[in-house]
Amino acid sequence: MNHSKDELEPFEYSYYDYSDWYSDNAEPTKPPKEVIPPCDPTANDAIFHTCMLSISLVIVLILAALTRRNQFCRGFTRGSSSILSPTNFLDQTQSKGVAMAVFGLLFSKLAMLVIAPDPLPFSKDTAADIKELMKIAAIFYYPVLYYPLMVCSTLQHKAGYVFGSLLSVSHFGIQLWQKLDCPRTPELYKFYSLLASLPQLACLAYLCVRFPLLFFRGTKTEEDLESSYYSDYVKALLKKKEPTAVRSSSSDKATPVERLLAVTKSYIYIPEKVFRFPLKLAVSVFVALVAIYHTALLLVVLVVPTLHIVRAGIDENIAFLLLGFGIILSDDRMEVVRIVTFYTWLLEVCYLCAMTLSCVVSLVMLMRAMVLHRSNLRGLYKGEIYNLYNSQKSLRPSRSGVLCWMGLTGYQAAIVCLGMAIQTVVFFICFLFLVFLIIIPIFYGRNLMVFEIAGKAWPAWVTVILVTVLQHVAAKFAFVKKDAGTRDLNNRGSLFLLTYLLFLINTVVGLIVAIWRMVITALYNIVHLGRVDMSLLHRAAENYDPAYHYYTQFLKTEVSQTHPVLKAFCGLLLNVTVEGGRAGQKIRDAEEACSMFAGIQESSPSRSTGGRRIRSRWQLVYTLVNNPSLLGSRKHFQTTQSMESVFNGSPKRSKQTNSKREASKASSAEPSDENQDKTR
Repeated sequence: MNHSKDELEPFEYSYYDYSDWYSDNAEPTKPPKEVIPPCDPTANDAIFHTCMLSISLVIVLILAALTRRNQFCRGFTRGSSSILSPTNFLDQTQSKGVAMAVFGLLFSKLAMLVIAPDPLPFSKDTAADIKELMKIAAIFYYPVLYYPLMVCSTLQHKAGYVFGSLLSVSHFGIQLWQKLDCPRTPELYKFYSLLASLPQLACLAYLCVRFPLLFFRGTKTEEDLESSYYSDYVKALLKKKEPTAVRSSSSDKATPVERLLAVTKSYIYIPEKVFRFPLKLAVSVFVALVAIYHTALLLVVLVVPTLHIVRAGIDENIAFLLLGFGIILSDDRMEVVRIVTFYTWLLEVCYLCAMTLSCVVSLVMLMRAMVLHRSNLRGLYKGEIYNLYNSQKSLRPSRSGVLCWMGLTGYQAAIVCLGMAIQTVVFFICFLFLVFLIIIPIFYGRNLMVFEIAGKAWPAWVTVILVTVLQHVAAKFAFVKKDAGTRDLNNRGSLFLLTYLLFLINTVVGLIVAIWRMVITALYNIVHLGRVDMSLLHRAAENYDPAYHYYTQFLKTEVSQTHPVLKAFCGLLLNVTVEGGRAGQKIRDAEEACSMFAGIQESSPSRSTGGRRIRSRWQLVYTLVNNPSLLGSRKHFQTTQSMESVFNGSPKRSKQTNSKREASKASSAEPSDENQDKTR
């Protein structure tokens, strides 16, 4: 495009003036933002992982040769201690520390993989087009890397404890060396990598202490069914309990302070000797704690440093920017800078308060969930199906039950992370409304928009309040009468008249109640979003809540396989049928143990003792006959099913008939009708 000489002269003139910018009188520019260069630790990550992966493989092969257990598991009665089984998740008597630490390690690695530039330690400067594939490969790599730590604890072998100590010390030492060598990294925040690695270092430090303790204490002598926990549980179950009338009378006389303390205690999990938390639930709770930490760290790192940069960059030009939007805070530009800086600081304070409140709420909800986990398990042990399900359910393993049992830990961790993020956003909006629309206007005496709107509508608010109070007072003193200890309606004509006259005003009150209902429902669901032990939907629609469905299906599988009474009974059978030894003495010992469980005392053959013996024996028989986990293993059930398949009979009717026959045969002395009613 051609231009005239007059059009080019201004540009040429400005070009010759550029030399003045580099004169000696020019002011220095502001220092740029701090840039953190990439840091390569002295202990190369790729070499370390290659060596550790090779050493872990050699250790697994050595343990396989030492233990001579090449099968998948040894069976239900003796646990599943093998190389190909990390741990027995259905054993309630084992130590849970190692499993919790390893799962905490895995989740910490997953939390750091989300934003890591190099998901796998073997590759440097991963290309963007294959980064997602590398993340998927890393999700499978790290469980393989830390798998030997689980095996070293599960095999209960001295060599395993030595190898576990070696692996844990190596992982801990190298990671600590790397973090001390490169404490600052350019990802998100300069100290994010160091802060995110603290849960990993804590878990590895615990393993460094735990494995030597296991080595010096020796191997565990009792397997799952040989533990005394199940017999102690049965003893506590059959122990004479306090009458319900005394407990009800004492609760009626409780003062408001005692009731407040009772509500507070309901949110605090206190361990009990006769009840042990299942391993899967314990791991889920610990992983949820690690998830809360990583989510809180990400929420702080993503927002707070940005607010610091914004506040540091505020200068006099902010006054012109606000003037462009029609906002005039002050005629003095320096005062405008101070006001905007103060408001930005308030924004940061509101966000930190919201994040802190979200952490506290998540911890309280997690503690409450632990209390309800124990209550739900005990209820299902007793057969209280309707406390957890809205219809009759059979406590047997199923395809969906096994699927939910496997994935509950990861599912709960993901829900806790998402719930905490949503809670932070909602709480942040609430704090902004409180600070900028209520507190600041009251403090400075201006911008009272909320109060002006509420002041213009004061006649409507006064009318609504007076009408509501009038209806409450009239309902209490005029429309309800007490006669001979009962209550009935009174002054029905006035009641009908007042109902007609207040129809329109009650419509307005209903609108306010509807808005308040929506707010309360939203806040309640947001607060409880991170919990899987309760449904956020109605009782009839709780099956459509995927989190609650996962939890209930998990409990079905857990209860059917880890029922303490079932395991106590199987432990007795195992001691009777053990190979070698004096079989007769084993049988007599089993009979004495069974009599001890049932509360039988042979030394005092009185009438009352005989009644207690009959009731206890009937309780034991009734429990075993109606146990769904034992039904499919009975000889008569299998025989009946095979005969029915041949003759095309009615399987359901025959099964019920044979169960009743077994119950009548197993009880040698049937109690009276009164004793049966009391027992049931």
